[in-house]
Amino acid sequence: MVPEINWLAVIVATVATMIIGSVWYMPQTFGTWWEKAARVERNRNGFIAIAVGIVAGFITSWVLAGAAAIAHEFYGGSFLQNSVVTAIILWFGLTAVRLATHDAFENRPAKLTLLNVAHELVVFLAISLIIGLFGISAA
Repeated sequence: MVPEINWLAVIVATVATMIIGSVWYMPQTFGTWWEKAARVERNRNGFIAIAVGIVAGFITSWVLAGAAAIAHEFYGGSFLQNSVVTAIILWFGLTAVRLATHDAFENRPAKLTLLNVAHELVVFLAISLIIGLFGISAA
């Protein structure tokens, strides 16, 4: 079974991930603190980082759309609700715990881990809301 995916929703969700990341890590929000805590310098020519972010946002949106479609097929009911619940499960089980593990081994500050995990939660929720509100397919 290949899940039905609404590609327009995936594209909109991809754009949303870029907007969220841009706002989240700008100096006026968490960017300055993040740079210090992560011990990184803002990349003046961030083309590669932006390209990676776009690809990652697209893949995450596509996978979440497919997983939500499969969950909806299995559980039935509200596609929006299935999308959000699926996003929370995938965020926690695959993203939050992996980031926490890597950060623990890299001896990164717990607040930095919390900031990055919270960012991922906001991204996953935004993607799931977009996917859920658009529905399964645009056809």
